[in-house]
Amino acid sequence: MSTLKDVAEKAGVTVTTASRVINNRGYLSEETKHKVKQAMEELHYRPNELARSLSKQVTSTIGVITPHIAHPYFAQLISQLENAATKRGFKILLCNSKEDHSLEAEYIDLCKSNRVAGIIFCGMILASEQYSQKGFPFVAIECNSPLCVSTILCDNYAGGRLAAEHLIECGCKNLIHFSGIIDQEMPGDSRAQAFTDVCKHYKVTFNNIWTGDSTYYTMDYHEFIKQTLLTYPDTDGIFASSDLIAAQVIQVCAEIGKKIPDDIQLIGFDDVALSTLTTPQISTIHQPTKEMAEMAVESLIKSSGQETVPNKIVLPVSLVKRQSTRK
Repeated sequence: MSTLKDVAEKAGVTVTTASRVINNRGYLSEETKHKVKQAMEELHYRPNELARSLSKQVTSTIGVITPHIAHPYFAQLISQLENAATKRGFKILLCNSKEDHSLEAEYIDLCKSNRVAGIIFCGMILASEQYSQKGFPFVAIECNSPLCVSTILCDNYAGGRLAAEHLIECGCKNLIHFSGIIDQEMPGDSRAQAFTDVCKHYKVTFNNIWTGDSTYYTMDYHEFIKQTLLTYPDTDGIFASSDLIAAQVIQVCAEIGKKIPDDIQLIGFDDVALSTLTTPQISTIHQPTKEMAEMAVESLIKSSGQETVPNKIVLPVSLVKRQSTRK
């Protein structure tokens, strides 16, 4: 196994200079950087991350804590976060909290003991006392976190407005929105507020249907959707708060003899890969997860370097028309 001394000898520099190149410290000529990096490649040298962390106090690792890893939205977001981190020379330490606040606290401790540069929280409801541990920055994506240095959001209100307006433009008169979790405040709740505002403006019949914790965690909305459609048989338009729910609406409608989009028109939210794998394909609101992930990683890295970052960043959404609506 090659050592730093081997790299320095092959590059024709001192061990100190080779170390400075690897740790990006001080002024070095491009020629020197090139020689050291070329020597590292030829010798297949990999820096000792533990030693580097001890000298720098942090590793080139970002903690990511998410409530789900199987949910299509979070799976896509995690992939985008890993891509964004890798482009900046970082790795991610992924933690699945399973909606458990005690696990969240344990994972914060785990991240701190592993000297991460900071933590990105994804779509969670966070207990404020967990922030008593200082020392590295927190960044949030689509979750309520007033003590984070930066919160990255999509424009949820605009998404709800676009969804409701599209269904009404398609001729729907009796609308349902499968919304967020009852009694839990999340940024995505503003989709329901926008849906309500638009429906009231156009004077169409509507209902916001909130789900429970267990339904959200298991991701099994089948019976919940079925009972709702049996309760409101005149429903001709549905706005689902995720493409996962929208896909299950398609299944339920097939089971009860309703055709999409002939009998019920449907629009989802997120624009994950699942939305193109159903029959019919799902019209949806595109959430810019790639850009959100990049903003989150950039904000965390800047904050860990003592740079000032925006407290809140809101990115635009857009309507994607597919086969589950008629326009």
